[in-house]
Amino acid sequence: MTETTELDLDAKLSLLMEIPLLARIGRPNITHLASTSDILHFDSGHTLFRQGDIGKEAYIIISGEAEVVSEGPDGDISVATIGRHQFIGEIALLIDVPRTATVIASEELTSLMVSKEMFYHIVVEYPAVGIEVMRELADRLLKTTTRLRDSTDHIDTIHLSG
Repeated sequence: MTETTELDLDAKLSLLMEIPLLARIGRPNITHLASTSDILHFDSGHTLFRQGDIGKEAYIIISGEAEVVSEGPDGDISVATIGRHQFIGEIALLIDVPRTATVIASEELTSLMVSKEMFYHIVVEYPAVGIEVMRELADRLLKTTTRLRDSTDHIDTIHLSG
């Protein structure tokens, strides 16, 4: 189940100021973000979004964890676990493509939902936030590439010994 957590502005500000990515954009912009964004609570096992969906928002995890799952021809593959203060769904904000993976709350999860419009506003006003998002995406790409290479090496080893 998903529910919007109703917090007063001060409580939202307090939560958002703890997120390193947001802390550097300044209190006025965090206030704007807090007043225009929703804090959502997801029960464990709830799907935040599915691979192939059209994405119009991203999420910053305030607490809890989510599993990122990619649908493959032989079934679902767990790609990553995303936790506190990390972004999920940001690819859909950067380019107009369907969601590249399914994200499922692996435990109770609270997140800030960030709209595409708000994300662009923050990045234009604070390019350092855009750089941090690019760093996060580059790190995820590196990890995925490494896992893919390791899996391919393992398959090649099995194939050669078989």
